[in-house]
Amino acid sequence: MPMESFRPESWNGIDDIVIVGGGLAGLFCALKLSPRPVTILAAAPIGQGASSAWAQGGIAAAMSAGDTFEKHVADTLEAGAGIVDRKMAYSLVAEGPARIHDLLEYGVPFDRDLEGKLLLSREAAHSERRVVRVKGDMAGKAIMEALIAAVRKTPSIRVLEGYVVEELVREGRFISGVVARPDAGQSKKRVHFPARAVVLCSGGVGHLYAVTTNPWEACGQGVGMAARAGAIIADPEFVQFHPTAIDIGRDPAPLATEALRGDGAHLVDSAGRRFMLDIHQDGELAPRDIVSRGVFAQVQSGGGAFLDCTKAVGAHFPEMFPTVYASCMAAGIDPVTQPIPVVPAVHYHMGGILTDGEGRTSIDGLWAAGEVTSTGVHGANRLASNSLLEAVVFAGRIAENIKGILPEPKTNDWGKNAGESDDLVTVEDSPALTHLRRVMSDNVGVIRNRQGLLYAIREIAALERDNSRMRFHNIVTTAKLIAVGALLREESRGGHFRSDFPEQKAGWQHRTFLTLADADRIVAELAETAAA
Repeated sequence: MPMESFRPESWNGIDDIVIVGGGLAGLFCALKLSPRPVTILAAAPIGQGASSAWAQGGIAAAMSAGDTFEKHVADTLEAGAGIVDRKMAYSLVAEGPARIHDLLEYGVPFDRDLEGKLLLSREAAHSERRVVRVKGDMAGKAIMEALIAAVRKTPSIRVLEGYVVEELVREGRFISGVVARPDAGQSKKRVHFPARAVVLCSGGVGHLYAVTTNPWEACGQGVGMAARAGAIIADPEFVQFHPTAIDIGRDPAPLATEALRGDGAHLVDSAGRRFMLDIHQDGELAPRDIVSRGVFAQVQSGGGAFLDCTKAVGAHFPEMFPTVYASCMAAGIDPVTQPIPVVPAVHYHMGGILTDGEGRTSIDGLWAAGEVTSTGVHGANRLASNSLLEAVVFAGRIAENIKGILPEPKTNDWGKNAGESDDLVTVEDSPALTHLRRVMSDNVGVIRNRQGLLYAIREIAALERDNSRMRFHNIVTTAKLIAVGALLREESRGGHFRSDFPEQKAGWQHRTFLTLADADRIVAELAETAAA
């Protein structure tokens, strides 16, 4: 049950570790810090508003007899299109089995075979069956339910739900706390939470785009807050589009999991032809960026794109993939007998706040884990099901690092009122956010070019000038970093495709590192050039 009973006035003080976000990374970090006291600030009830809970595929870990860490790393490097940090990837993969066992101890009911062994599935761009799932397409939901139950039973973890964090407080070299708005962002009051350690686990950027599989809370606020505080942002241009969102006009768009294609489902046009065989030798199991562009081209051409599961899954669909089945049936589509209409949708951001191997950002006192980060393990294109693995591995490392740096807990006095404003949070998109989402989808989406990116940057700058709301400034800051990163990278690599630079270039085989000051300077130079 929600923990509304925890109210500031009932506490003697607050903990010196504050975790922002109630998704997989945030909850796992809090559990790993136990019995060290910690406070979680979550905009929604924990588990809600978190992309982790919607993850259908599962967690990738090299655990089968024929698999090795080296094979998993090789697949990660291949998918990442030449800019994966090899050492970071190997350390991630090497911890995979141990983190799976952690999750089992927390009660996650991973699928098992008749002998009781973990049942491993194969997904796109994996050379082996190494994805641990729950009931086919319910891994994220099951993992979150188990962790939520564990958190609720852990007395050292205080959960404040309905606190929308809007600002990181910086004092000199250090992040010294956060400012949040209570009552799910509806309160005019803003509250300051002092902290010796802030762990940012605020999720991704999907809601910056008009078509996404992410919840509305995933709007890039964490990246924007960190950038405005001075943090280095890495690889912002690399956005992964899931090729098979179900095209039924819902926002967010429901997802037809990658596992369906792993189990033999085919992508076809309206005439039933498998168009991906003309694009890549692996067909439907090609890396996501290639499949996304293939589906996008089909949709744009008017030929339509459909995921045909009738032969590969057929009558077993309801029990094998209940989440997808329910979404289809609610829209009047029976996937047992009918192909599913699909469209690419923003699914995952490979870019984010730069962190090291311990989850530390470029600002002292600030750690980050999960999709809000860029650790270097995904490169230009995330390998399927590596993201949940990354969240738990780095969340665990952060817990160990904080305990080493700050071995003794300290209780802070309850923070003072941080002022009031009318900048209330609403679930419905404002006209400015609606416009931003359309601009991003049309110009910073699956296929990009210089003209479209310049237009997007001009529109972003105008929206920034015309809107003073802090939450919107966090959001538009992230959009600006993505667009500027995409403009600078004059090649195509992984999730970033430029129609005016369609080939990879050896000179661009490196990561991107940007600060907000860098991005603002580039935007100003572009404005001066346009005015000249």
